[in-house]
Amino acid sequence: MLDLTYYGDDFTGSTDVMEALAGNGVPTVLFTRIPTAEQLARFPDVRAVGLAGESRSRDPDWMDAHLPGAFEWLKGLGARHCHYKTCSTFDSAPRKGSIGRALEIGREVFGQEVVSLVVGAPQLRRYTMFGTLFASYQDQVYRIDRHPVMSRHPATPMAEADLRMHLAAQTSLPIGCVGPDTTRKTTGLAALRANRQAGERVSIVDVYDAASQINAGALIEGALEETGPFIVGSSGVEYALLGHWSATGTVGGAADIPPLAPEKVIAIVSGSCSPTTERQIRAACRAGFAGIEVDFAALASGHGVEATLSDALDRACTAIGRGQSPILYTALGAVSEDASQRATDRVGLALGGLLRQLTDRFSLGRVGVAGGDTSSHALSALDIFALTLRYPLPDSPGSPICQAHRDSGGSFEIALKGGQVGGDDYFIRLREGEPTADRRLS
Repeated sequence: MLDLTYYGDDFTGSTDVMEALAGNGVPTVLFTRIPTAEQLARFPDVRAVGLAGESRSRDPDWMDAHLPGAFEWLKGLGARHCHYKTCSTFDSAPRKGSIGRALEIGREVFGQEVVSLVVGAPQLRRYTMFGTLFASYQDQVYRIDRHPVMSRHPATPMAEADLRMHLAAQTSLPIGCVGPDTTRKTTGLAALRANRQAGERVSIVDVYDAASQINAGALIEGALEETGPFIVGSSGVEYALLGHWSATGTVGGAADIPPLAPEKVIAIVSGSCSPTTERQIRAACRAGFAGIEVDFAALASGHGVEATLSDALDRACTAIGRGQSPILYTALGAVSEDASQRATDRVGLALGGLLRQLTDRFSLGRVGVAGGDTSSHALSALDIFALTLRYPLPDSPGSPICQAHRDSGGSFEIALKGGQVGGDDYFIRLREGEPTADRRLS
């Protein structure tokens, strides 16, 4: 019996969950689409199965068409827990990435009256207290509606830190909170029951430190009969469960992960507009990467695409010929051009196609992708049907190096990085390797 299944609302978030589980003793496979029986059978020893999705960037109509089938497939795997994974910053809106609508669909598929929601993850410097979300930026922690980046997110700005108020714009389901004074298992269960009896159908479980995280995991396990397997939230769900499983001896601790060897040449594509990614690109170029700007407007509009891609590919091939690692990017920080979903899809597909040509032409052993939408399209272009954990990068939780699995055979390593994730030297460390793996929960 599987311990857990999950649907990630974007690809980078999906690898975040895989890293948390596989790095801490729960073998996990992440599929990029619902697998065939033969593909699933290639991973007989896993205890968790994920399905990478794209609902974070889609509207409720898209969710109505695609999420029921995904949830039904996950339900059919029969795991004790099934998680709809959201971003740890919880950025979403009624018409884009609606967590409320996804919650409603999952609740219906699983036939649950109440759904628990866990967002806090101290490992990622995300904290919830009395239902209010706090997140770090550089060396400071901010209420999410005052966060320097997320409060100004170009697509889904977080203008409300109280998650009950934020979700209320996305669902009519009554929302409650299991706060700091009730997160212990016994009182937490009583609070869940009280919330349900009061008519509340969503319960936010606060996590703000190591102790509250373990208690949240115990509450999730202890409340299965009260709620059911379906739960919503960030990878804080997995960290909470892992804390409880570790305390009760259900998991044996950190996985034994071989060191990550350096690579002479890697290739990166980036569709991210994040200032974090901008700093990472600039740092990589100072460290010898070949920075190659790809015209965002041409890719987004569909005009002049062939010439733009041909030029970018030629420049990347020249760089590799010189022994440099190319980093192809469409932005350094925010862009002012069309950022519609259709434009974003075009950009992601184009960058994914470039990465495939470079990977196949030069038999690259390691590549990287920055940006959630870009990651989903890159995996499709690279014909990757599944990912497993290769190496968790120290100090960059949520952006591990993965082993890519293809039907056509052959394998290589790939890192999928969310816009806000990682230190300034992220791409440099991706090229230079790491001697030993970090022990996330040790």
